[in-house]
Amino acid sequence: MIQHVTMPKAELHCHIEGAAPPSLVQRLAEKYRVDVSSVINAKGQYIWSDFTSFLKAYDLASSVFRTPADYALLSETYFRMLAAEGAIYGEIFISPDHAQSAGLSYRAYVEGLAAGIEAAKEGTGIEGRMIAIGVRHFGAASVERVAREVASTPHPMVTGFGLAGDEREGHPANFAKAFRIAGEAGLGLTAHAGEFGGADSIVAALEFLRVKRIGHGVRAIEDKDLMKRLVDEKIVLEVCPGSNTALGVYSVLRFHPVNMLRKAGIRVTLNSDDPPFFHTTLGKEYSSVAKIFGWSFEEQMDITRTALQAAFCDEGTRQRLLVRLDSARHG
Repeated sequence: MIQHVTMPKAELHCHIEGAAPPSLVQRLAEKYRVDVSSVINAKGQYIWSDFTSFLKAYDLASSVFRTPADYALLSETYFRMLAAEGAIYGEIFISPDHAQSAGLSYRAYVEGLAAGIEAAKEGTGIEGRMIAIGVRHFGAASVERVAREVASTPHPMVTGFGLAGDEREGHPANFAKAFRIAGEAGLGLTAHAGEFGGADSIVAALEFLRVKRIGHGVRAIEDKDLMKRLVDEKIVLEVCPGSNTALGVYSVLRFHPVNMLRKAGIRVTLNSDDPPFFHTTLGKEYSSVAKIFGWSFEEQMDITRTALQAAFCDEGTRQRLLVRLDSARHG
């Protein structure tokens, strides 16, 4: 059990609204007089049964975050939780569309989240960055609008751009322009693919969006040529095993391809996605995967190293984090 906490961890794939603890959502729901009883049960757990009801629960829970201070509280809470599990770095997906529906400007939203990340860093030493995402089922024009807003309103902690939402809607070619805008602004690029979409969705993301990281990407296991390409091009997969089993992509963790992907030489990382919705945490992802597949301390350290090498942060920060990782081996 000690190893679970002392193992230095890093996370690249977590949606900040989806990381909101139910207790925090209930507290803000009372403040704003929002009824969340349909999505949080008496035990203080999120209620959902399939992908559609998960999205409904997610949207209702997200709706209680309305001010920069609310978002600061959310990001500080999450980064402190990460640090308590041994994480030294975390990237969160932020959703300008959610901010807009809450009546917040993009700048106010980012500044609130950044204040929380800074507070967590002061308290624990954890580093954090943000990846702004466009939502594919809102359409290409919406995703381009987000890309332009992020590019024209730079913030030192917003270092990436990504694509999320329903993978079954909108071909990646539709979003090529948005990714070009973000890439030209110097942002790191990632896109969700190969979760509900098959291996072809990953190929399309690589072809049209020029990403170096793929969110999920586990369905690559179904295409040997694609697996070879991922190895050759050093593409990093942001793998979320607990999320995949919770949503039924794989029935149980034992059947999850993360170990086979890693053994094939593909660069994989472990991530929690929307942790309280899937009854997981980053620490739990590391410990459960290590237990099922027999990963050693060194193999788990390699997972963290891969994440730090692929992180959307400046080189100085990356080198400091790698030094912290190495010192844990000798500590």
